[in-house]
Amino acid sequence: MEDNKIEAVSMPRIGDVAPAFRAVTTQGEIDFPKDYKDKWTILFSHPADFTPVCTSEFMTFATMEKQFNDANCRLIGLSVDGLYSHIAWLRTIKDKIEYKGMKDVEVNFPLIEDITMEVAKKYGMIQPGESATKAVRAVFYIDPKGIIRAMIYYPLSLGRNFDELYRVLIGLQVADQYSVALPADWRPGDDVIVPTAGSCGVAKSRMDNQDGIECRDWFFCTKKLPMSDVNKVIKQ
Repeated sequence: MEDNKIEAVSMPRIGDVAPAFRAVTTQGEIDFPKDYKDKWTILFSHPADFTPVCTSEFMTFATMEKQFNDANCRLIGLSVDGLYSHIAWLRTIKDKIEYKGMKDVEVNFPLIEDITMEVAKKYGMIQPGESATKAVRAVFYIDPKGIIRAMIYYPLSLGRNFDELYRVLIGLQVADQYSVALPADWRPGDDVIVPTAGSCGVAKSRMDNQDGIECRDWFFCTKKLPMSDVNKVIKQ
């Protein structure tokens, strides 16, 4: 009986320094993460050019690019296709594709040529259990210091949720700025979780001080963080 072994995938982890690389893109050569110092970056992969799910995603990313840029975040795409395929596909998107009211969409962020799969393999984007020849839909959040802060992976068949991609970016920035954690389904403007009090006595002291913190128990305390404070983070 033939032994069907699946190749192990080397993947970076949250908290690791983002693997460095030089690459040719639709916007010229980049030296990553050096060229993106002091900015947040979303590095994401797609399975292939001239495919429908990827087309819908690129149109959405391009339409939201200003929103990400306004939050000090740059977008970088990648697939294992060549540069000329990228250019032809993006031109086709602009000239011919209309989807959910989006049309004449021009993709201005870099799209990496990775026909050798060098970058894709560094970031664990090639997962043989899904496909040995196409990148999965990986999303890496890399902070201004070049550290990987979050990763999200999707299979080839499932398009990404872009509200969630943006929410994660803002959530990471808010958590850093205010030293808080964010509860389930947090949205900008919702209450945030403050660090664990350490004891019920400390929690009671917080409530007695009336400093805006509400404690349900010693380990579960929240406070309000209005949109005006969130917007200060986004506009930095």
